[in-house]
Parts: sequence; structure tokens; C-alpha cells
Amino acid sequence: MALDSALKAICTALLESDVNVKLVKNLRERVKVKVLPQLVEIQKKSSGDALAGNKGKQLIHKTVFDELVALVDPGDLAPPAFDPKKGKSSVIMMVGLQGAGKTTTCTKLATHYTRRGLKTALVCADTFRAGAFDQLKQNAVKAKVPFFGSYTETDPVAIAAAGVAKFRAERFEIIIVDTSGRHRQESELFEEMVQIGDAVQPDMTVLVLDGAIGQAAEAQSQAFKEAANFGAIIVTKLDGHAKGGGAISAVAATKTPIIFIGTGEHLHDLEKFSPQPFISKMLGMGDMQGLMEQAQEMAMANPDRQQNMMKKFEKGEFTVRDLKEQMATIMGMGPLSKLTSMIPGMSEMMGGNEDEAGVRMKRIAFIFDSMTTAELDSDGSPFHDGLVKPKQPENGKAPQEDDMSPREPNKRVLRVARGSGTSVQEVEELLSQHLMFAGMAKKAGGKTGWMAKMQQAQGRAGAGGRPGMPGMPPMGPGGMPDLSKLSPGQMAQMQSMLPAGMREQMAQPGAMEQMQKMMSGMGGGGMGGMAEMMKGMMGGR
Repeated sequence: MALDSALKAICTALLESDVNVKLVKNLRERVKVKVLPQLVEIQKKSSGDALAGNKGKQLIHKTVFDELVALVDPGDLAPPAFDPKKGKSSVIMMVGLQGAGKTTTCTKLATHYTRRGLKTALVCADTFRAGAFDQLKQNAVKAKVPFFGSYTETDPVAIAAAGVAKFRAERFEIIIVDTSGRHRQESELFEEMVQIGDAVQPDMTVLVLDGAIGQAAEAQSQAFKEAANFGAIIVTKLDGHAKGGGAISAVAATKTPIIFIGTGEHLHDLEKFSPQPFISKMLGMGDMQGLMEQAQEMAMANPDRQQNMMKKFEKGEFTVRDLKEQMATIMGMGPLSKLTSMIPGMSEMMGGNEDEAGVRMKRIAFIFDSMTTAELDSDGSPFHDGLVKPKQPENGKAPQEDDMSPREPNKRVLRVARGSGTSVQEVEELLSQHLMFAGMAKKAGGKTGWMAKMQQAQGRAGAGGRPGMPGMPPMGPGGMPDLSKLSPGQMAQMQSMLPAGMREQMAQPGAMEQMQKMMSGMGGGGMGGMAEMMKGMMGGR
């Protein structure tokens, strides 16, 4: 049956992402029970194979997505959320396997609470691993967080109790206790963990779980739950190739929520957990919303650049420097592996070779750095002047070999290539990307561009609306209308305002979504066509 075949492919992908075998089996049965009656109904109406069209496939994918989101969101079964108060001391005890990243996560969590105005301190109760206190001390100094530990005391219970007592007396509001890594088969270490818990009486115990733990997640998390009764999970190392499927197994086994995910080595690489984006990235569907939110945060940090970009965009201008600034924004948003996981299909396009792509991004930065101020502030025309173009065919005939004379590179292109240590082809590819975005900006900006027409329509709608267009959609990022909220009538009305050529272009499937991405990006944070830009930067592979 076609349904079984579709579910088999999805379940195989889930197993490759380290989701527990039993969970995948149960999920398959639940999806089948929910989807089958609806597929039968679709088949009756269409009088054909329900899975042959997009409707049936979308139904299966949506049901699987919803079931996975439900697995990582325990809802009412979850323990009460940790809510620290100013003026009151709260103790957090960190537990987990060896090598899961507890010590680094302790500092990240301390930084998180410090940025929110809470007086935070760290206690190292890990006497088992050599260098544990040195690592915590180094991290704490870097984060400017007070710390406590001992080079001479060997009893972790005594260290934890003394550290917590010290910081309680000094009225610290968040006291984070780092403990030794332990395995469920190490009964002595588990007993030690229980003793530390009894000594410090934590307000919350957090399990730090390696995102690449795989199928062992269920058994390990269950063992920790029984011994320490943790109330939250932090999943680490999700900035690499780990899909984090083990986290689903841990939540399902313990009914405990994930509160943060670690996305890098830096102190600020700790993100609040949100079920939908997590599952979306795990299934390779990306997280464009999260990407745009991150871009918005960067734009807020530099409002002058955003305002300048908006003014240029409204005029239909897009210089080489604008492309350089967008490139700098991309590179400033974190590791390339993190960005590619947020853009649908990007990881597959790059073949998992983010290192090679990172080198290419640096080479592009070298190209920009080799341009003069005048070239960067231009529309790219200095690089296209004086090119020898192929002869045009006469009388509609195909060009002969003699007519296709080799094109000499522009002298500026040659100079930039030599100065940046790259090839002429790489420079020309980058300039082609600029031409594409400049063309898009030209169509959007100016008095006759679709952006101005949409703003005029927005003004008319605000002044009482116009026939056949009952109001415009709510505003999206960067002050642009959110096209995803357009009704069919509004969409048809908007298309009627566009020039004939662009009207045909906008009638193509997915054109509205493409326009929304561009508007949201270029208007709000210099992220114009993020996915398209990065694909172009990587050589269009």
C-alpha cells in the first residue's frame, strides 16, 4: 500500500535521526490510525490515488510533525517550570553522562541568568575528572561569574555543601552546582549524586544530554530520573551533525521538558527550546522563522544600518557594499552548520561539507576586501564595462564557432582576483549574485515599484479601505506587510496592481513566499533572500 511505503520512508529517516525504535513504531501506528480515514475520504472525492497528489502527502507529513512535537512537549505531565526570583537564593544541580558538556553548559546557564539581572555563581563539585575545576574556573573568569571549588578537598558532597552555603550567605540568587559525569551502571557515582542532592537541596535538577547520544538516551535518562528526579533537560552539541533524536526519547521516557539547547562553544550559544523549530530542523525542513528572528536581533543591534538599507531598498538601489554587509551579517550569525540547518534543503545541497563552504565564504570576504571604496559603493557597473560580448546571431541563425570569441575579463575583475588570491571565475560569480539581487531591488523600489504600490494600498486600506480589498495583512518584519496572511481576494488584488511581466511571474507557484522572504529579509536586518544568497555564494551547487 502507498501509505505504508510513505510511512516507511519517514520512519527510516526518524531512526537515522536516533529516535527510539519503540517510539517510531508507536508513532507509525498512531499516524496510520489518524491518516487512513482522511486518505479514504480524499480518494473518494478525487477518484484516484490519494497519495498521488500533494494533499495526501501533506496530510501525512503534518500528522507526523504534530505527533513528534507532542513527544517533545510533555504538556501537563511536565514538572512545574523553574521560576527564579530576585532576592531569593535558588540552587540548580547539573547531572549527566561523562563528556555531555556539563561544565561548559553550567557557564552558559550562568551567563543566561546574569544577562537577566540575577546574581549568579558557580560551584565545582566534580572531583572525579582531572582538570574539571580548572575548566570551570577558566570559563567562570571569562564569563565574569564568581566560582567556588577546591584543589585539596576530595569529597564532592563537602565541596558542594560549602559552596552553596557560602553563596547563600552572600545572597546570590542563582547557584549552579556542577557534578561529576556518571553512567547508570556506576552505582557508587549515582549514590554520590543522591548525596550531593540531599546536601544542597536543589530547587531544580537539570539533566545535560549529549545531542549525539543516540538510542541510549531512553535508558540513561530513565536511570537519572529515578536517582535524581531531574525537572528539566538541556540538549548539547546540536551545532554539529547530530539531529538530536535521542532528546525525543529522553522526554518521552521521563515526561520532562527540554528547556535549552546548546548550539556552539561560545558563552551565548544557549537557546531556549521551542518544539516546532526543533522538530522542523530534525526532519530537514529548516527553521526560517528562527533564522529571521536571529536576523532581526542583529538588526536591532545596528538600527542605523537597517534604516539605511530600507531607504536604499525603497529607491530600488542595491550596491556591492550592501551585498558585503549582508554577507557579514550571515557570517556573524554563528557556525555555518547552524545556519544551513535552519534553511530548508541547504544541508543536503552542501553535502554535509560545511568546512569547505566556510572556506568559500572566507574567500568571498577576501574578494570584497580587495575592492576600492568607489567599487563597493557602485551598482556593480564598473566591473561590467568594457567586456567583449559574443557576436549576436544574424537572421535567427545559431552562432558559428568563429562568432563565439573568448571574452576578456574586465581589468577591475582581474585586479580584484589577483589581490584576493582567488580566480576570475569566483569574482564573476559573486558579481552575478549582486546583479540578481540588484535586479530584484530595482523591481521592488522606486515610485513605480511593487513595494510603493503595496504601501499606497496599505494607506488606502487604513483610510477606509478600497472595494474588493478589505484591509491589508498585518505588518511583518521590517515594517513590511506579511504576505503569508493575504486572503485569496487580497492576493488577486495585489497582483492586479503589478506590471504585466511581473504579474505573470507572481502567478507562478511559490512566488508569493519568495517575495515575502525577500521583503522580510531586506527590509528587516539585511537578510535579503537568505537561502538564495547562500546557495549562490556556495557556487549554486
